[in-house]
Amino acid sequence: MLNQIVDNSYEKETAQAGDLAALASTKTNYFIFRLEPGGLFQTHRGVIPHDQLIGMKWGSEVLSHKGSPFYLLKPGIYEILSTTKRNTQIMYPKDIGFILMKMNIGLGTKMIEAGTGSGGFTQILSLMVGKEGHIYSYERREEMTNLARKNLAKIGAPENVTFYNRDIEEGFDQKDMDAVFLDLPNPYDYLAQVRSALVPGGQFGTLLPTTNQITKLLLELKRNNFEFIDVCEILMRFYQAEAEKFRPVDRMVAHTGYLIFARPINRLDQSNE
Repeated sequence: MLNQIVDNSYEKETAQAGDLAALASTKTNYFIFRLEPGGLFQTHRGVIPHDQLIGMKWGSEVLSHKGSPFYLLKPGIYEILSTTKRNTQIMYPKDIGFILMKMNIGLGTKMIEAGTGSGGFTQILSLMVGKEGHIYSYERREEMTNLARKNLAKIGAPENVTFYNRDIEEGFDQKDMDAVFLDLPNPYDYLAQVRSALVPGGQFGTLLPTTNQITKLLLELKRNNFEFIDVCEILMRFYQAEAEKFRPVDRMVAHTGYLIFARPINRLDQSNE
């Protein structure tokens, strides 16, 4: 299932039963679902039988029974994240992309995330680390863990994600992790637990919305022997892709949060200096 999502080579020219597919009516309106014989795609713009889509070439235009046009596409990671059902604020793609690079998250990475939420970030992490990696996801609220499980089922219920429904104040079950990311309002309260779970010199990251939270975190990072600390904010602006009216779009998602990264270090004993 993982390879099916991240493989953008389009080796199969046509959509097949069991494929994850997207019907797009505009650039911002994607409907993602799995193709099933006998299934129906239904919106206020009409109905399209799955059987009509199975065997159709990717990129083809198709009309609903009301005559509304859609395009059959393979959904990308961006579309999967954008259409994730959520009860909480999710991280934006602009932030996630930088987090993956900054924290060196890729094939084979074994990491912890705390604050699963709706599981949008969890989906991306699962796709990125592949079968050789593993994501250990902690969430205190049972209803959010259940929602995250349902959202992950969209990409095939991957086996490289393990959920824990508990408070991380008790600590993590894992040791020697490559990375730990906390999506919590008070990450400064759990730095001891983070150090205990990380491999020496591993990657720590978090996202916070306000500067007073960052100030408190920076103080605690120093007290807990974290260095190589970076704080940044990612801004992204879209433009209208029309030759005669090329300009910025009217709305821009500006501040979504501050990203903070650090690495735990072991200092020489003062008596030996």
